[in-house]
Amino acid sequence: MQPAYYEDFSEIKKKIWHLLEDAVSNRNSQFRIPSFMCGYGSDIDGRIVVLRKADKENNVVQFHSDIRSDKINIIKKNSNAAMLFYDKEEKIQVRLKVECIVNHENDITKKSWEKTQHISRKCYLVDSGPGTISNEPTSGLKPELDNFEYTKEQSEEGYKNFTVIQCKIKSIEWLYLAAKGHRRARFDLENNKDNWLVP
Repeated sequence: MQPAYYEDFSEIKKKIWHLLEDAVSNRNSQFRIPSFMCGYGSDIDGRIVVLRKADKENNVVQFHSDIRSDKINIIKKNSNAAMLFYDKEEKIQVRLKVECIVNHENDITKKSWEKTQHISRKCYLVDSGPGTISNEPTSGLKPELDNFEYTKEQSEEGYKNFTVIQCKIKSIEWLYLAAKGHRRARFDLENNKDNWLVP
């Protein structure tokens, strides 16, 4: 028996948003760590990010970054990017084309920073930005910060490097792998158009 979303646009959208929303709080969700691809000219790059918010009403997903990260400069030059999600158990792939907004030291980052756990704030306390060349293997942290024995107050220092990348979804491509026959669809959110595609 095929699931309700096998050949129904409305059910497919419902399933996609269920997977995205669940991934924000469910650490075991395979949608929690999508690939994020951005680029400018010949400088195309991809990495894994952690999904931090899925806002169906505004068609936005978001993740956190360090303002000193290479991807920030790329996004500032070209705000268009792509995200790729795949759930092996569900046999569902979702591809998003997005437009990115870099938030730094504003209301959006303040709200997200307040929710960011003490242990996660460590990432933003490194002295040099991610990707900086080092003469030796390093976490980038001072020894006193590298062992989690820092206070919540000390962690506040990382806020100046904390960034929230909001990704406004322009289109969604869905692929469902089924023994009976794969199904693929595209949802163009900018033009409010839904289409079936050959898988």
